[in-house]
Amino acid sequence: MSSNDRSGAYKDFGRSGIDRTGQAEAFDAISDRYDDAFPHKEGQIADGAWLARELPPGSRILDVGCGTGLPTARQLTDEGHHVTGVDLSSGMLKLSRDNVPEAEFHRLDLADLEQHGLGPFDGIAAFFSLLMLPRQEIPVALRMLHGRLRPSGLLAFSMVEADINDFSIPFLGHTIRVSGYLRDDLRTTVRDAGFEIVGEDVYAYAPASTDVPPEIQLFLRCRRLP
Repeated sequence: MSSNDRSGAYKDFGRSGIDRTGQAEAFDAISDRYDDAFPHKEGQIADGAWLARELPPGSRILDVGCGTGLPTARQLTDEGHHVTGVDLSSGMLKLSRDNVPEAEFHRLDLADLEQHGLGPFDGIAAFFSLLMLPRQEIPVALRMLHGRLRPSGLLAFSMVEADINDFSIPFLGHTIRVSGYLRDDLRTTVRDAGFEIVGEDVYAYAPASTDVPPEIQLFLRCRRLP
């Protein structure tokens, strides 16, 4: 299937609106330093535990932007769930396969996930992955994830709080582009995509690397509505 043969949430989102230039390459370059730069992931671990606890044993869970596989894919696999991870960075995927050999991993653009027959899933973890998209694409991606979930499926979702769109920032010696919302706008965007927010937490986070600025992290625990 060609990239123009689109269906589902991305059907009317023009491919010309998708520019991933340099994004995966930056993560390829820093993959072996990523976990050292971000050693504390309390919010991610807490929401991974929520997914693991709320879903029946052996549930199928999608890890969007799985990175190194730590902590989320490892955590969920250790709790007896079947994890499928997707990421655009080959360097990150190599580490995730080494760290969590029991899970299944794919190099895949989020915009192409619907066309690859993955799912349906009982739960989805999307920790800081959608912030790599331009803001006009984030609602589309959320609707796509809604369509990958079974009825009443769960979504653990996090973003950095910031009123920015496709904004270039320094990142461990490289440059990436990120987007964000203020928290009320993020809640509205998630609800409009068909989710009920059943819990949320806010963390002030300071990475170990001084090359990455401190940030406010927003974690939303969501349930798919019909």
